[in-house]
Amino acid sequence: MASDIAVPSSASGSNSQGRVSGPATRASPIVGYGLSVLLVAVATVIAFVVDNIVPASNLSLVYVLPVIVAALSFGWGPALISAMLSVAVLDFLFIEPRMSFRVASPTDLWSLGLLLVVAAIASTVAAQSRGRALASRCAARQAEALHGLAHAVIQAEPSTALIKTAASALSGIFDVPAVVLAETSGKLAPAAASRGARLTQDEEEAARWALANDKPTRAETYPFDQSSFDFWPVQTPANHRLVLGVKLAGAPDGRPQDPGRQMELVAAYLAAAAMGGAAARRAT
Repeated sequence: MASDIAVPSSASGSNSQGRVSGPATRASPIVGYGLSVLLVAVATVIAFVVDNIVPASNLSLVYVLPVIVAALSFGWGPALISAMLSVAVLDFLFIEPRMSFRVASPTDLWSLGLLLVVAAIASTVAAQSRGRALASRCAARQAEALHGLAHAVIQAEPSTALIKTAASALSGIFDVPAVVLAETSGKLAPAAASRGARLTQDEEEAARWALANDKPTRAETYPFDQSSFDFWPVQTPANHRLVLGVKLAGAPDGRPQDPGRQMELVAAYLAAAAMGGAAARRAT
């Protein structure tokens, strides 16, 4: 059985065998806020056209749409900015006296307040829906990554390919760069990397500490506050010691609440592969 965890001679890039899907393209928060402002601008153009058809008080309905779109596409923050900007633009351009933020009529003041309340409720509901959709996609991505690693273990892939698959699985689970380090002749070095993961000297020192003390380390936490990676030691039955690393500092979706659970699953798959390889050698 080929999947006993022997140490590859060098690290590999992201084009590894058994690679899971790459990172999804996501807009930066700044882009989200910018597009939310653009949505309000588009709604304003529409409101100018509609202004000659319906009373100005009903124009508030036009500005609910950019808030909902912003909440569904970019989250609650951009939606809140869109809602506040919508109220300000409606007041300044369409509420008498125009070209002023002063509101002369109590009815118009009520319309502005109602717009803000409706927009806040709609953005909250839409943002929650977006959050559930993102969580569902994240769970599906993690399941796909673990399935790929489990398939590699079951198929008894060579150790080099298996470690590459483990690095890709870590990237798929957390959607960040990842690396697997292996100990050879008492020295710990990267054996496989995914998504262009590169370690600094501080991060290599954190990985060595994790292996020597058989304890995980956390990114940007003393005494390794210069490390962007979390490291998790793996002790296999065949005594081939590995360290799993994921770059959780600055992760696009924020730091997971419990990354250790997924790390332990990957470690368990690697340990199972090593155990199967050792059993196969004894049988022969």
